[in-house]
Amino acid sequence: MTVRNALISAWVVALVCGLVGCGGKSPSQPPAAGLDVNVTIANGQVTPTNATLQAKVKQQITFHVTSDVADELHVHSEPDHKFQVAAAPNQTFQFSVDVPGKVEVELHHLDRTIATIQVQP
Repeated sequence: MTVRNALISAWVVALVCGLVGCGGKSPSQPPAAGLDVNVTIANGQVTPTNATLQAKVKQQITFHVTSDVADELHVHSEPDHKFQVAAAPNQTFQFSVDVPGKVEVELHHLDRTIATIQVQP
């Protein structure tokens, strides 16, 4: 084997080892897009009511609320979340859930369930 062949062989081995070493872990899944829910409260009617939604643990959940009355939006989750709803348009409430399971989102004064969110790990 000539010096030139030995150098080429060493270079190929080094290149292959470098490429294999740079491979690392396969990319993880990108974070799930946030869950957006539009809520309208008008003339005693709530839309949506009793919706069934899906989310992941720690996924950003956003409720966009337009209301003609004041109320309290209560998220029965871990951690628990409470938001004061004003009689106003275009209100935004954001939260995430740390523990998987069923999470009810309710309006306390109107005594309505907006949605049940099934939170997956």
